[in-house]
Amino acid sequence: MKKVNLLGPLFGFALMAAASVYADPDPNFHIYLAFGQSNMEGQGTIESQDKTVDPRFQMLSTIDNFNGRKLGTWNEAIPPLANKHGGLGPTDYFGRTLVEKLDPQIRVGVVVVAIAGCSIVAFDSPLDQGYMSTQAGWFKDIVKDYGDDPYQRLVEMAKKAKEDGVIKGIIFHQGETDEGDSEWPGKVKKVYDRLVKDIGLDENIPFFAGEVPYEGSSKGTNNNIRKLPSQSKNFYLVSAEGLNDLDMMRIHFSSQGYRDFGKRYAEKVMEVLGDKLNPVATSTPESSSAETPTSSSGDTPASSGSESSSSAGPADGSSSSAQSPESSAVADATSSSEGSDAIRAVQAKGVTIGKMVVSQNEIVVPVNLDRASRVNVSVYSVLGKQVMSMDAMFSAGENTVNLESFKLPVGNYLISVQAGSARSTVRIDIAR
Repeated sequence: MKKVNLLGPLFGFALMAAASVYADPDPNFHIYLAFGQSNMEGQGTIESQDKTVDPRFQMLSTIDNFNGRKLGTWNEAIPPLANKHGGLGPTDYFGRTLVEKLDPQIRVGVVVVAIAGCSIVAFDSPLDQGYMSTQAGWFKDIVKDYGDDPYQRLVEMAKKAKEDGVIKGIIFHQGETDEGDSEWPGKVKKVYDRLVKDIGLDENIPFFAGEVPYEGSSKGTNNNIRKLPSQSKNFYLVSAEGLNDLDMMRIHFSSQGYRDFGKRYAEKVMEVLGDKLNPVATSTPESSSAETPTSSSGDTPASSGSESSSSAGPADGSSSSAQSPESSAVADATSSSEGSDAIRAVQAKGVTIGKMVVSQNEIVVPVNLDRASRVNVSVYSVLGKQVMSMDAMFSAGENTVNLESFKLPVGNYLISVQAGSARSTVRIDIAR
């Protein structure tokens, strides 16, 4: 019988601050640094739906005496997250989406430093006083809140965050102020390199840069932003295409735009990091058997007559699988002559996809679990683009997922089913 423990997560967070003094960093506490200017600070109106948040999503206060939060303390991630001048921003629904999509063992924390209207030089250290002398009073007030050195405040808080968890990536939104500066991409790379060195980050830590609105008054900034991936293999873009509900100045996204943009940041992070976002097994027998990442998932056939292949994606979540969770399986998938029922199965311990039934209107996918779990089912094109996705809580044993095949053009697809750290993948051919 399924049991739901409502007190566990809340009780765990109450103990987190005290426990972190004595414990090693929690590998299942994933932390992201966030910095930039006004769109990262957040300019959206905070509405009622934004005022409650899953306690698995936390923010480290980078300002002292901010909404009752003390500098360097973890708090529920209720907006604003950057400073008292900000509002709803992309970081809000970035974190909310991650805790919704990832395994329940994973907690997410953000460390945000953002200054409306700032140039990238605001993240030089020491801060150029000539630059500061030309700024308005409100700008100087924000910088003062960050100890008169925003870059150092970000570094100090990142080091403190590392005591509690693992920094997984950096999200970034800045550039409007520097729209005409052709050297801006290189300046961003220099800030990234300094952060990696000064904080002691992995040299390959991913950096996610968001575009500005395509129809906004600063749309030319995208010419610079799109050059960032050429600066480093660790740089990725987050598209702003279609997010055209803007404020009166046509610089900032609307509240809904920030929600949608935050989700896009999260989706890009999940795409790039892949299995690196799976929980690390604990020492308890139950969690060890359930959450140990599977490096070889073709132990047994998924169904009678199915052809086995290697697991989709490297177990370490390396960059070779960055295009999608199934990119290595795409390369391995071969042509089949069995028509619309043709499948190529990849089975992982803990989750098994049975023999599917493909018709003109639907795909019936049997999913077998060794334990009750939240499951994500996604469909990818052979190019690695996600074309369909759903999440549901499944019970142990056999479950059935019905996908609408009539919405898919004729061609080859991969269906990925993930439960915790276990993932199984099958190839299907849609032929009419």
